[in-house]
Amino acid sequence: MEPRIVISGGSGLIGSSLIARLRSRGYAITQLVRRPPTESGEVEWNPGQAPLDPAILDGAAAVIALGGASVGRLPWTSGYKHALLDSRLAPTNTLVAALLELGTGAPRFVSASAVGYYGDAPGEELTEDRCAGVTFLAQLCAVWESAAREAEAVTDVTLLRTAPVIDPAGVLKPMMLLTKLGLAGPLGGGKQYLPWISLEDEVGAIVHVVENKIAGPVNLAGPQPATANELSQALASEMRRPFWFPTPAWLMKTVLGKDAVESLLTADARVIPKVLNETDYRFAHPTVRAAVAAALQEG
Repeated sequence: MEPRIVISGGSGLIGSSLIARLRSRGYAITQLVRRPPTESGEVEWNPGQAPLDPAILDGAAAVIALGGASVGRLPWTSGYKHALLDSRLAPTNTLVAALLELGTGAPRFVSASAVGYYGDAPGEELTEDRCAGVTFLAQLCAVWESAAREAEAVTDVTLLRTAPVIDPAGVLKPMMLLTKLGLAGPLGGGKQYLPWISLEDEVGAIVHVVENKIAGPVNLAGPQPATANELSQALASEMRRPFWFPTPAWLMKTVLGKDAVESLLTADARVIPKVLNETDYRFAHPTVRAAVAAALQEG
């Protein structure tokens, strides 16, 4: 009998790629969707509005919770900041409630989080042992992870602290437009470390975590940290466009909002994938330049 995995948030960039990878490895997928099912394996749910039948999760090898309103949608108005939090807490709380109802022996819970958990930490190497930062996104991640960890009463919980994904539909989307227009250049000072991971390694690392039954926080980030300048320069080089137009931090904060800029663009976070390294995960794209080249070739 095929091992089964339950996934929420499976329609996005990461989720759709993850489902394809898991199926190729022989897993049956139960996908939680917020609409009437249109194919076998889909189950409709309404997180935050109605409880989830625990029988849907019973017997699964793991429950993987992805999704949430996009942090890439800017600016972050007060209303959208509320949506960022609620879109993560409602599904997490609904899944945790079902897992707790199953009790001891419930499936492992693999919950999305983000490297934004660490906030702005210049001069530090950020491994999974580091506490949460103080930016808006850091505090959001801390609350999100706390909600997921309620399931530790009955099962193991993994927290996927993922970096921005190097993909034309991910972190590269706005950068590619600026680069195409010849406006690529330093973001803020440009020397701040910007965590990153290729889509292939994002998916591969999640499969690695599930199959090796790794619990606790796991940094899903490339093994060789890169600065914002190095990422932007790699993109400009691949697109054969200039890299020269600096965007000062004050201007970004004025246009995009202080919380978004400080959480995403100017935060200095040298994130180290310590757990993946110690459990012998092999990165397909160990450098940001390799990740950018692969993303543009596939895109």
